[in-house]
This record gives sequence, C-alpha cells and structure tokens, in this order.
Amino acid sequence: MSRDRWYRLRDDADGLTLARRLPVRFDLAVSTQLPAAHKDRIAHQVRQDIWRALRGLRGFAPAVRVRATPGGLAITAGGQVSGQFPRSQAEARLRAVLEDAGNRARWVRCAT
Repeated sequence: MSRDRWYRLRDDADGLTLARRLPVRFDLAVSTQLPAAHKDRIAHQVRQDIWRALRGLRGFAPAVRVRATPGGLAITAGGQVSGQFPRSQAEARLRAVLEDAGNRARWVRCAT
C-alpha cells in the first residue's frame, strides 16, 4: 500500500468504512446524521477534515464508517489511537468538526 492509499470496506449493501489501517478500530469515535448522498465521497470529505483537526494526536489513524439509514446517512468518525490520549479533548475536537454547519454543507454539496 502506498502512502496515499486508503482501505474501502463494504460492510454490507448499506455500509462503507474508509480506514488507513486494518483491522479497523474505533478507539475514538463520534457519530452524526447527514442527508442522503454518495457514501464514498462523504467518507473522504469527513476523513480529510478529521485528519486536519486531529493530526497532532500521536498515533492517530483516521477511520470513517458511513451507513445508509431511512433518514439519510449515519456517520461514525474517529479511528485508532496508539497509546494514551486526552479522550475528552479529542472527542470535543472531533464533535466540533462533525457538527460545524459549514463542513456539513460542503460535505453534502460535494457528495451530491
């Protein structure tokens, strides 16, 4: 796997997981809902933004799970963290990225 490659795992007909490392592990995770859109594009957009927010977190390997639901998409973002980390701080930063109205609008716009 080259440096710019990501694993795309189809969970079932309704799910997609995008991860840097296998096996996928969510030591850190926050969830949200978005309107229906292209799952792969949403996963990449979310992955980019959570990486920017948490790249200083030592041992962090991002992962994003996207599942289709009757109301749109269920997004779980976070990933693997090697070693100890400030969980509450990391979750707050991750939640801020996922709940930012500008990010959400851009993700949906890019994925529709």
